[in-house]
Amino acid sequence: MDFQYLWYYNKTISAYLYNNMIQNKKIENIEELATLFSVLSDPTRLKLMRLLSEQQEPNALCVNALAYQLGVTQSAISQHLRLLKSAGLVKGERRGYRIHYFLNEAALIQAQKQISGALPIKEKKLRKRVQVK
Repeated sequence: MDFQYLWYYNKTISAYLYNNMIQNKKIENIEELATLFSVLSDPTRLKLMRLLSEQQEPNALCVNALAYQLGVTQSAISQHLRLLKSAGLVKGERRGYRIHYFLNEAALIQAQKQISGALPIKEKKLRKRVQVK
């Protein structure tokens, strides 16, 4: 893939997420929901979010600590955090020279509601599937 294409793709995702997640607009378009899934589709970002979910707000982690615990370079962690932060899923707080990151629980709850609203599961159908297996 071309670097300029990746830059444009990330910029497009960031702009979409800012407009829809931060401003709490309901996702109505399947393509927009797919963009949210693409942000969450990277295994490193999911590992990063899981690691951040284990932290409490006063004990947030900086890029160096996150990179060490995940075994990834600091620049890779910074790029993933930039995308997650632009989506509103992660917040940062400056502490001295470093920024410490933690999950934005309100945005995660909003994303869960949007996913549930776009992909409703009816209880009767779910029971039939469970009984068949």
